[in-house]
Amino acid sequence: MSLRYLDIFPLIQKYQVKPKKSLGQNFLVDPNGLNKVLQAAKVSSDDTVLEIGAGLGSLTYLLAQQSRQVVAVELDPRLIAPLREALAGFTNVTICEGDMLKLSPDVLIDAERYVVVANIPYYITSALIRHLLEAEHKPTRMVLTVQEEVAERILARDGKMSLLALSVQVYGKPELQARIPAGCFFPPPKVDSAVLSIELYVEPLIPVDSLDMFFELVHAGFSQKRKTLRNTLAAGLGKSPAWVETLLVAAGIDPQRRAETLSMQEWKQLVEAYQQLS
Repeated sequence: MSLRYLDIFPLIQKYQVKPKKSLGQNFLVDPNGLNKVLQAAKVSSDDTVLEIGAGLGSLTYLLAQQSRQVVAVELDPRLIAPLREALAGFTNVTICEGDMLKLSPDVLIDAERYVVVANIPYYITSALIRHLLEAEHKPTRMVLTVQEEVAERILARDGKMSLLALSVQVYGKPELQARIPAGCFFPPPKVDSAVLSIELYVEPLIPVDSLDMFFELVHAGFSQKRKTLRNTLAAGLGKSPAWVETLLVAAGIDPQRRAETLSMQEWKQLVEAYQQLS
């Protein structure tokens, strides 16, 4: 099927839309960039898509041509009228005005399985990912267009884990699908972007009933990144350094290491040791 592309510039002119820097509004308009996101999403005619940050509908317009249903969420009330006009020809698109951080996928999506596609600003990346991955009704796949630096942090290919990387990798496998130059957006951001896919595991790598403990340990471990785990965990957990040293040794971890050097498997060992000692 030959795809039809939406030209958003007549809409911008008609509705006098000025992208808001405070909302991180950079609309993806280049067909090559849009195709990269579409290919990463692997959407078929049987799929339901939750699109977050629909903007003026460039990507929504393409997703609607390839999927069974699109639920498009947009925060900015100024964009709802042009969005409705752009998508008026589709019967399989539902437009929802609201803040995704305050909305539940359970309410928005009635399909058993769904895919998330989102072009999200840096300042809500971590919060939004966590919100979606901790929802009762989780997506099967997430395709995120994020700043290149954020994608690298999530992938942690340099061997340095972060709170964000662990928060994602406990739920699914992130993969870099494509890079999108800044010039593909209107207005162009200051940095290039990356398309990241996250294929969710059937069950998290940490047992569900231990996830709160996992995040408690991770937050404590990264609270003072330059210090050793012996000291950061002691401060973060309100325990004595000696007790924490016993915990780390029981988990098979050198107390002098830093949080960023631990693998997911080692965090799992730490959770198990913490449960036994608590």
